[in-house]
Amino acid sequence: MSLLSAYLPAGYNVQRPITLIAGQGRYPTLVAENVRAAGTPVRLVGFDEETAPELIDLFPETDRQIIKVGQLGKMLKALSEFDSGYALMAGQITPKRLFKGLHPDIKAAQILFSLKRRNAETIFGAIAKEIEALGITLLDARSFLDDQLASLGSMTGRSFPISEEYLSHGIHIARESARLDIGQGCVVRKGTVLAIEAFEGTDEMLRRAGSFKTDESLFVKTVKAQQDYRFDVPCFGLRTLETMKEAGLKCAALETGKVILIDKTTVIKQARSWGISLLGFE
Repeated sequence: MSLLSAYLPAGYNVQRPITLIAGQGRYPTLVAENVRAAGTPVRLVGFDEETAPELIDLFPETDRQIIKVGQLGKMLKALSEFDSGYALMAGQITPKRLFKGLHPDIKAAQILFSLKRRNAETIFGAIAKEIEALGITLLDARSFLDDQLASLGSMTGRSFPISEEYLSHGIHIARESARLDIGQGCVVRKGTVLAIEAFEGTDEMLRRAGSFKTDESLFVKTVKAQQDYRFDVPCFGLRTLETMKEAGLKCAALETGKVILIDKTTVIKQARSWGISLLGFE
């Protein structure tokens, strides 16, 4: 176990560059900041219309490559040219790009045509194999973010207002949904399932749930039993919190050590101010 992070592999070499493969949001920026603070060189592969411009601007042109979503061959070439020892995937790519706005090169097309099922696990799993075939280790996406993970118990400092019975029901539904590879979250209310997260993502699921009676409703976020932590690690940040507020949802339960709270201190402070309760569960 590395002293830098519990999620780094044995034999991790702090001197070898990490290439950050960055999607949307604050998550990849937070990773970049923490990697640099650890003294490790970091490079960037970003995506047109996805990666935040302010993150791109943190890297000199020699240390970054911006590509279109689907240009896998170009991404692999950049990883080789950067002489990366490691790569780390952080940040979501807009789900609908799988059907519209994708620019697959020959390498990506070969992978897509070879897949019988096209979801986050199969697509990113195939990409992971291509990356590691270059001799590059794809890191656990929780690396360098140990202090940003959901922690056990009430994180907002008040008793959690959902009963143990209904909490257990929500956790069961979320885990079954994840096991069936549908999604990693759900919203339940007093033993009734209001919404299951699927391809549309967390925010749209929360908005759907908000169209029903939401008092005593619970949002649960979990992972698959056989989760590959190199990609598709669930996150909870200010945007999700804002969507909960807009939808009238006041409670969220997040799996401890497995769900990343982006800017955790800020999220918890904002949740308290809005009267939203956050719980970590095992």
